[in-house]
Amino acid sequence: MQRSFTDQLNRDIEINYPPRRIISLVPSQTELLFDLGLDAEVVGITKFCIHPIDKFASLAKVGGTKKLNLELIRELRPDLIIGNKEENERGQIEVLMAEFPVWMSDIYTLEDACKTIVQIGELVNREPEAAYLVHLISAGFNDLQTLALQHGIDKSVAYLIWREPYMLAGPHTFIDRMLTLNGLRNVVKQSRYPEIDLEGLTSLKPDLVFLSSEPYPFREKHVEEISAAIPAAKVMLVDGEMFSWYGSRLVKAVQYLFQLQQELY
Repeated sequence: MQRSFTDQLNRDIEINYPPRRIISLVPSQTELLFDLGLDAEVVGITKFCIHPIDKFASLAKVGGTKKLNLELIRELRPDLIIGNKEENERGQIEVLMAEFPVWMSDIYTLEDACKTIVQIGELVNREPEAAYLVHLISAGFNDLQTLALQHGIDKSVAYLIWREPYMLAGPHTFIDRMLTLNGLRNVVKQSRYPEIDLEGLTSLKPDLVFLSSEPYPFREKHVEEISAAIPAAKVMLVDGEMFSWYGSRLVKAVQYLFQLQQELY
């Protein structure tokens, strides 16, 4: 049967319900679909949709999040495409919107992420499974906030996502919200993902510098490099998926962030 849904860009789409041929254009949302039990329904993913690895190995790859293979997507005949405003390229998404039902998310906060999980659950006929995931995530992050307060975590942090040039996660990003929920203050005041040089980073005087595993794969040699430039800061490698993936990965993020907090007491 046909059903109408409204996505997070306030667009109305009509789909064959429940959808049987889904293409996911965002890694965190791909993982969510599989955690909701849609093993048979997902027919296409991006080359960055690495979780779960057995599904990654067996499914058609429709390109990268910013550079999609439109012809392959057409060949897969999806009855639903799920994307994200920030992660996908607008021009390509608009081409797909003219041909297929495309549901888009737009996520900046944990509340946005939970809302998205609920809405995708409704979209794919998995409401109970989605509600359970949201329950786990909400309870876990409530505990994390409580623990951060109890242990008096109140440190300034610079979160690096790229090198040459250095780029930081600033306000109005999901990463920034994850930092705040764990008692950390972002030293960056510029919105989104500003560039910075090492001298500028030093002048911000962060207590902590987090080097993310993605999208740039920071390594131990980069820890040494930045520690030498900012000896007063504690420089750490962190798992970028735990700070930036906003689907069911947030369940795993709770335990990861709990352990991270313990290193910061």
